[in-house]
Amino acid sequence: MRNKSKILVIGALGQMGTELTAALREKYGWQNVLGADIHPATAELQEKGPYFKLNVLNKTMLGRVVSNLNVGQIYHLAAVLSANSETDPFRAWEINMQGLLNVLHVSRKYQMDKVFWPSSIAIFGPASMRAACPQHVGGDPMTVYGIGKQAGEFWCRYYYQQYGLDVRSIRFPGLVSYTAKPGGGTTDYAVEIFDAAVQTGSYQCYLKENTGLPMMYMPDAIRATLELMESPEDKLSVRTSYNLAAINFTPRELAAEITKHIPDFKISYSPDHRQHIADSWPSSIDDRFARHEWGWRPKFKLSDMVSDMLCHLRKEVYA
Repeated sequence: MRNKSKILVIGALGQMGTELTAALREKYGWQNVLGADIHPATAELQEKGPYFKLNVLNKTMLGRVVSNLNVGQIYHLAAVLSANSETDPFRAWEINMQGLLNVLHVSRKYQMDKVFWPSSIAIFGPASMRAACPQHVGGDPMTVYGIGKQAGEFWCRYYYQQYGLDVRSIRFPGLVSYTAKPGGGTTDYAVEIFDAAVQTGSYQCYLKENTGLPMMYMPDAIRATLELMESPEDKLSVRTSYNLAAINFTPRELAAEITKHIPDFKISYSPDHRQHIADSWPSSIDDRFARHEWGWRPKFKLSDMVSDMLCHLRKEVYA
């Protein structure tokens, strides 16, 4: 890698950041990928690669890190997720929006090669198409998280059009992973259910059994991110954020698949405030632009994801 090509991952300890940082280090070398998060550095974190504490709201410190450590790419993942954002909307807005603006400002100032920022299906709402929601559709977000993601998409496009900053983004569906605990998202039931199935054999779901949502297994999400970032700039037409699809399922369908591996597993349903959020999102999205322009294809079906999740979690429990 050339001199100014260190990669900075902000939010490296989050659900996605944990796996993306590891994947980037495997690809580019552990010394070339800098992990940063709001949490203090520890010896254990430093063993996996360079890591330091960073508050993305501190634009001055962010600029020093980028300048002094020869950063050439930023993956900005730090955020307050959908359900947690509703408990303190103004704080969530500050972290999610001001954090992104700081990254965009610093990236322009120090001429980053590329920037990655994740958007979400939370930009969609009741006025959006319920099934096969298209790429180019007016957003109708119902949450402060979704409002921020929609605004962020337009800021990313603005910085690309006005300043030539190569910002790339994906509208992720709900993400399922075994490496990090849920972070306060509306789709987190699809992570919690696996821990409950392995440890207690039962789970009480906070969504209705027939609530269909777009979902994705984390290995596919990581691969999609790397594929997008490696794509030639002239192949990309979407400068807000790409729709991305993989698996669509309901809590009932997920529980049925888990029961194939754990026959005694039981699920019950007690919908809470997150049901209202989930009801505002589409049950599936159309990702033809990602498929056509940079060759996106998911690898994990529902059965593959469930098998792999249970395999890894059982190893942790019985290790």
